[in-house]
Amino acid sequence: MPALPTLEVERTLWTETPLVIGMDEVGRGALAGPVSVGALALQADCGDWPEHLRDSKTMTEPRRTATAPLVRTWGVSAVGHATNDEIDELGIQVALGLAGRRALVALHEAGVDVPAAAILLDGIHDWLAPALRRPVRTILRAKADRDCASVSGAALVAKVERDGRMIEWDDVHPGYGWVSNKGYGSAAHMAAIAELGPSALHRRSWLHAPGAAPVED
Repeated sequence: MPALPTLEVERTLWTETPLVIGMDEVGRGALAGPVSVGALALQADCGDWPEHLRDSKTMTEPRRTATAPLVRTWGVSAVGHATNDEIDELGIQVALGLAGRRALVALHEAGVDVPAAAILLDGIHDWLAPALRRPVRTILRAKADRDCASVSGAALVAKVERDGRMIEWDDVHPGYGWVSNKGYGSAAHMAAIAELGPSALHRRSWLHAPGAAPVED
């Protein structure tokens, strides 16, 4: 059974700050489409997380689609994106920061006091701080998308939104199988690129990069 996320880390942070923002990225390893960052702001009185919330990679697509609206009503969420052109021009690390900053700006516009929050960021590398114009308190935690409910929720809403865009774009750029692979480098996707050439949504700097693989993040 997949591990269940908890609010253990968030409860510790709530003793020091009124607000925790969980953040995670999706689409980092894709060959097409944006990289997207989800942000989920939670206060100490938010209550229990949605019943089926897990690390989004362990959830089926129908379960993700059904659970994402529950996450959005549980806290205040936003998703920021950086385009494939920005990834090509700036590199993935800078693009991640741009997408993260856009997510935080969207939270601010929704009334969230972002500067007062502690940001719980999945992973061990802080790609967010260089993109921000003012310092924020950021806590890095490996496997936070699995263990911390705020980060699990952030990743889920980002994945559902990004997947939805890739499915819509499959109608605009048919033949690459984005309905199923969501832009990741599956064998069928790679074969379609070889046959059709890259689309306007492909990360051209990635297409010949060594180690490109159908790994979903």
